[in-house]
Amino acid sequence: MSATARILPDGERLHLQHGPSDLVVWAEGARDQAYHAATKRFGTIIAELVDELPDLRTRLGTRSARPQGAVAKRMHDVCLPYVGQTQLTRMAAVAGAIADEVLGAMTSGAPLTRAYVNNGGDIALYLAPGTSFRTAISAYDGKQLGRIDISAEDGIGGIATSGRHGRSLSLGIADSVTVLARSAAKADVAATLVANAVDLPDHPAVTRRPAREVDEASDLGDLPVTVSCDTLSDEECDRALANGIETARTFQAQGGIAAAAAFLQGRCATLGAQILTFQQEPEHVQA
Repeated sequence: MSATARILPDGERLHLQHGPSDLVVWAEGARDQAYHAATKRFGTIIAELVDELPDLRTRLGTRSARPQGAVAKRMHDVCLPYVGQTQLTRMAAVAGAIADEVLGAMTSGAPLTRAYVNNGGDIALYLAPGTSFRTAISAYDGKQLGRIDISAEDGIGGIATSGRHGRSLSLGIADSVTVLARSAAKADVAATLVANAVDLPDHPAVTRRPAREVDEASDLGDLPVTVSCDTLSDEECDRALANGIETARTFQAQGGIAAAAAFLQGRCATLGAQILTFQQEPEHVQA
């Protein structure tokens, strides 16, 4: 199956799809040039990744060889600072790395003022000096939890969301975790790891199964992933969220991320909340 490209009914956004990658692309400026560059680059990405897929799906170690492909290298480089995290593979950054690569093709191929590439919720963002961007923080059921307001001066190039209701399996119990970073790939891997950390180990309300029983193709193997979480007390939710935000704080101190918001059963904890606001205020724990 080859990559497909079409303009969406709004006449402004481009839809790119190839295998599991499903991108919505938007640009302001020389749009036709940007979309041509995006389509051309996207058409080659999946084949490049498939060539190195077995290595990309193995656990990353300090001695793991750097891959050959441009997207695979990006995945490797952003995951490497987190070596030692449970069963981390470079696939933790694949969606964000693809979004970054397509956005890079657009910005190098056309003069733009603003642009984004949204790969299933992992967003690569370009803002020219003096411009800004607003997007919603949405729950897995589509309900808006709040919004993100970013200016070019904030230095944010990536927004990613992870959690047990997302496309990938999670070791944690977060309904969702949204992370802001300098690139989509950086945000992607950090969101995965922060979502894993929102957890209450061995809690009887949490049901887990080996990853390969849930998805035989999962790179998590026999690790227990969360398949359900019964109602928790407010104190239990806050404790789980605090575990995740503590991990996010470590990543922020290392320069890996700028901000994070974690959500669990109507409770919320944030880090770097100056660019995160809430339209319908959940019970909120400021971190």
